[in-house]
Amino acid sequence: MGFRSILSCAHLWTAERLRPGDTAIDATVGTGADTLFLARTVGSKGHVFGFDIQEQAIDLAKNRFAGAADQDKFAPVTFFRQNHGDMRNYIPSHFHGHIGAIMFNLGYLPADQADPSVITLTATTISALEVSLDLLRPKGILTVVLYPGHKGGDEEAHAVSEWAAKLPIAIGQAVTYRQLQRATSPYLIAIEKK
Repeated sequence: MGFRSILSCAHLWTAERLRPGDTAIDATVGTGADTLFLARTVGSKGHVFGFDIQEQAIDLAKNRFAGAADQDKFAPVTFFRQNHGDMRNYIPSHFHGHIGAIMFNLGYLPADQADPSVITLTATTISALEVSLDLLRPKGILTVVLYPGHKGGDEEAHAVSEWAAKLPIAIGQAVTYRQLQRATSPYLIAIEKK
């Protein structure tokens, strides 16, 4: 048996910390895999907010939900076609400090006919990570899947790693899950808020 994939590790660590009825955020909806995972994990009494700047991503996520057989067990999802850097402005204030999990899967939209030049950007990602720490509840989890193997992804991955390494331990504990033999392999950073 091998190690878990980066994405399944992010899901495992998140599932261990979420409770039924929680509120969660998918900061980068993409094809909707993390959104669907979060909606299933928090269940019908929870809520999920999803952010993506591309209409195609929101449509792909909605189609993924429509094709699922267990829809009655999902949390409702509110999608925003907005940048994750602006999350604070769209999450109702009564949820601030009470979010159970926030997931980021950075890079570009891995879908047919998607524009590969539309990528997450370092400045807005760091801003969104800072906001995430304010939105999370104590013991809430922030996961970030990074892709240093594409142009722009290497810079973003380095900046996020540096940001997480400098995070004061009084705010949260940061860990990395990574294959060490290939520098361009995707990797996971997770932060559990104190």
